[in-house]
Amino acid sequence: MLPSRRDILQTAAAGVLGTGPLSRLRRVGGRDVGVVQGNLTGAEAVVDTLIQEGVSCVFGIPGAQQNELWDTMKSRRLGYLLVTHEFSAAGMADGYARSTGRPGVICIVPGPGLTNALSGLGEALLDSVPIVAIVGDVANGCRHHAFQVHSLDQTALLRPVTKEVFTVERIADIPSMIQLAFQRACSGEPGPTAVVIPYNLLIETARFNCPPLAEPGVPFDQPAFEQAMMILADRRHRVGLYVGQGCMNYAPSVVQLAEVLQAPVATSMAGKGAMPETHPLSVGWGYGPQGRLAAQQAFRHVDCVLAIGVKYAEVSTGFYSQPQTPQLIHVDINENNLGRIMRTTQCVHADAGVFLSQALEQADRIRRPCNAHLVPSIEASKRQEARKASINYARCGVDPMCFLRTLRRLTGDDTLAFVDVTLSQYWATEVFTTVQPRTYFNPTNNQSMGWSIPAALGAQRAHPGRQVITITGDGCFLMSAMEISTAARAGLPVKFFILDDQAYHYMQELQQAAYMRTTATILARLDYRALAQGWGVSYQEITSNDQLESRIAGSLLCDGPVLTRICIDYRGRPVRWIDAARAKYFRELCPAQKLRFIARAGTRALDRRPEND
Repeated sequence: MLPSRRDILQTAAAGVLGTGPLSRLRRVGGRDVGVVQGNLTGAEAVVDTLIQEGVSCVFGIPGAQQNELWDTMKSRRLGYLLVTHEFSAAGMADGYARSTGRPGVICIVPGPGLTNALSGLGEALLDSVPIVAIVGDVANGCRHHAFQVHSLDQTALLRPVTKEVFTVERIADIPSMIQLAFQRACSGEPGPTAVVIPYNLLIETARFNCPPLAEPGVPFDQPAFEQAMMILADRRHRVGLYVGQGCMNYAPSVVQLAEVLQAPVATSMAGKGAMPETHPLSVGWGYGPQGRLAAQQAFRHVDCVLAIGVKYAEVSTGFYSQPQTPQLIHVDINENNLGRIMRTTQCVHADAGVFLSQALEQADRIRRPCNAHLVPSIEASKRQEARKASINYARCGVDPMCFLRTLRRLTGDDTLAFVDVTLSQYWATEVFTTVQPRTYFNPTNNQSMGWSIPAALGAQRAHPGRQVITITGDGCFLMSAMEISTAARAGLPVKFFILDDQAYHYMQELQQAAYMRTTATILARLDYRALAQGWGVSYQEITSNDQLESRIAGSLLCDGPVLTRICIDYRGRPVRWIDAARAKYFRELCPAQKLRFIARAGTRALDRRPEND
């Protein structure tokens, strides 16, 4: 363990972590900020603890078991935002957390309130996002009766989708359990935690004097680090950096290490922003056939990958199609993530920020001479990509790549962009050039459809002066569209761009190749203008490429929320991720399975009228 972590992280993340857990231990006006004290109800103890943890907004829907808590939030002036569905509460807390680096907080009732939120909490768990869920429960102790409403086992429901669940049985434990929930949400690999509180404890009273918890240490395997430095010190190795979300607070250090090693830098999907993509050594996301062409070409010359804060998960690797290199050093704060997918030369159990800091202290030992061919080669690959991306494939409607390139050109470097589970997420990850950390987001590892609309609202609530946009497919739109009414009601000026082709086109791409037909993918035709009018938001429609510039600009200049429908035409444009994942999937089939797929494809190829729906 390194006792100096605070100094290292606060220097590396200056201006990024704000008032989160790393900065809450301080004295203001002669008193310790972080202490919960006084004669308080359980609800007051909850709210005071949240305030001391730096929470500025709680997302959720009040209910019978939590009305005391919501009324107390109002009395004590803790910000809150009413949502239309608890999935959206979790999505908003997720967007808040990803964009700020601080835990998002939800407050939900037991039973259906909790079950509605499970998909969003699962997304946060698999995507390493800190959320603290304050979950109501039925009465306990002498107040307990059989057959209470919402009498599901809240704790059992929460365990699979959280890092840890804290079940409160005594009113005196409320502050410490909430403090622990915040600490565990942020320590190690971040993720959601939950505190389950029976509703009778919220109205009971006790005397509290609860100081803040001591900050936990972080892992740093010194012997493994030394082994990694020995590999990097061998200048015969051509090194490439692969960085993930674990490096998001340390972009300056990633840049410095890349320059020391003369290494191209690729990111995972969730790691976009950990390296400015305008830097000459940045090659974009992925380094296999599923990601950027520039990354794939640059890493063909790499024989040693240094992977930091990244898991090699299925979506980011295109169904595990990332190529194996002779040498791989894998660094992660979660020991269970190390060496799970790729064959590693050296695993280092360490916090990414500490590893980067310690590696830079040995810069002279691992430094490479300037590679005069590397940057020109990367630039040539990027020009090749740009030429391919500029081709207009659309014959009717808007080409998705033209839309994404125009949107990127018209938005600022600090715009917060949220992309949903749409086929366009892969094109967006390629061409939506990300310059600053925590500005580009998508639900990577749980792929929760409909996530981007509430997540964008959560980020807008956290950053009232920032431009926030969401790119959502029409199928994802159907799952969380009612939350646009929240944007109108709360005055959150998110710009909603909906890619409309009346189909689950992503599923069509996967089904058509495997089954030679599509099943259950056609959606209803919606009147988006009427929907926007009903919600009270402005409306734009883009039906051709020549309207992109003026209408996107008009949407972005509008003061309030805007719903923009894009009549999209996906046909013909290749998707590298789909091609790579499909090829890897087919290679992993056994001979009998391959024969079955080939036979079925041959039979259905003769069907001139496939039953598509």
